[in-house]
Amino acid sequence: MSSSLRPRRSVLYMPAANERALEKAKTIPADALIFDLEDAVAPDAKDDARARACAIAKAGGYGSREITIRANGIGTAWHEADLKAIAEAGPDGIVIPKINSADEVLAIEAALLRHGAPEKTKIWAMLETPVAMLHAEEICSASERLTVLVMGTNDLAKELHAKRVADRQPLMAGLSLSLLAARATGKVILDGVFNDIKDEEGFMAECLQGRAMGFDGKTLIHPGQVAGCNEAFSPEEQEIELAVRIIAAFEEAERDGRGVVTVDGRMIENLHVDEARRVLAIRDAITAAAE
Repeated sequence: MSSSLRPRRSVLYMPAANERALEKAKTIPADALIFDLEDAVAPDAKDDARARACAIAKAGGYGSREITIRANGIGTAWHEADLKAIAEAGPDGIVIPKINSADEVLAIEAALLRHGAPEKTKIWAMLETPVAMLHAEEICSASERLTVLVMGTNDLAKELHAKRVADRQPLMAGLSLSLLAARATGKVILDGVFNDIKDEEGFMAECLQGRAMGFDGKTLIHPGQVAGCNEAFSPEEQEIELAVRIIAAFEEAERDGRGVVTVDGRMIENLHVDEARRVLAIRDAITAAAE
């Protein structure tokens, strides 16, 4: 399965200091997991958490779930040790918080090469600041090893001095710039977390908003958010049925030499066929990951 089509609807943060939580994650139907060495780990537990996360990632046992580890940020006391240990463990990805420039991406890439990280260990860059939003395309274009953008919406709101409102209007400029950069450079992009785990209605509304905007999936802070997120970012049955009919009508018209194709009274162009094929490719990728 190609990197771009690998399902990343639900990407769940797991505290690397909590061994039971990491073990429980083997049963949670998230598409991907982020073993967190940063925010979820106290300073005096960083070394133990690093060793635990890397050992568990190396051992595997998580089925089709994509396994990544979030390092501590550039310039922190733990960053270099994190890079070395994660590179040697070789998970599917290394998540780097607060990436602000192409040079920082290149430095991470060089460190992974220096420490012998396997090719499968990709860079997931977290965009969390106004500087990152304004340089998103440069960040995305810096390295082929960078495959995923992760929006850090909590930190972005803090940096903007923005109020946390339901429609996320204060964040829209930054989110949109990042989406444009991701699509222009062929990267996967994940929406940020929803903080109130008791507000199911608000969470689902934000999932649907993120999907409508074009995000590939969403990062999560609680296992209870996984099922709803998977549903929101999966093609609906009516989308799949329409995609099948669009492709069938287009292929029939091509065989008959007809230049005009309509489905349900609507003119079908190549862009609609491309969208339909993408819907079916996502469906197939989700099915394959579940097998």
